Amino acid sequence: GQTPVFPRILGHEAGGIVESVGEGVTELAPGDHVLPVFTGECKECAHCKSEESNMCDLLRINVDRGVMIGDGQSRFTIKGKPIFHFVGTSTFSEYTVIHVGCLAKINPEAPLDKVCILSCGISTGLGATLNVAKPKKGQTVAIFGLGAVGLAAMEGARLSGASRIIGVDLNPAKFEQAKKFGCTDFVNPKDHSKPVH
Repeated sequence: GQTPVFPRILGHEAGGIVESVGEGVTELAPGDHVLPVFTGECKECAHCKSEESNMCDLLRINVDRGVMIGDGQSRFTIKGKPIFHFVGTSTFSEYTVIHVGCLAKINPEAPLDKVCILSCGISTGLGATLNVAKPKKGQTVAIFGLGAVGLAAMEGARLSGASRIIGVDLNPAKFEQAKKFGCTDFVNPKDHSKPVH
């Protein structure tokens, strides 16, 4: 974050079950399985209604905000003093309070310990490729960094029909795993004397 807002409960990737809902919430009910998302959607602003952006005017990621949007107050305390929220999710806790627009309802049969990575890493990489870069069939795509986000971006490139998908990473051991996601070529910047771009 840019501003040191502490103490706060960190965490932004998780899966959970709704324990209760606030007044006026109709989209979710106790018992629903959900994924928290730190870039929420109010479903009303121009960004939410656009196919080109998901940077909601109300619920876009804000690492400096440590309180709820509705009343500007924290929902966490210890010994009567506030503990601040983190990107609207604060998932490193047994219970958290999240704006309804920052929750995605999922199939209750999906195992929470596995689908939790969909709340950030996988959706970020896949979404960046399919919704932002939008590679055309037959194009060449380069993915820098072959962690969870990079592999998800690679899967997006594969789904888009990219004919050549270049994985760029400092760890050559990642190439074998990347092949499963469509990687056709691997470049290790350490093997070159000039910048690889």
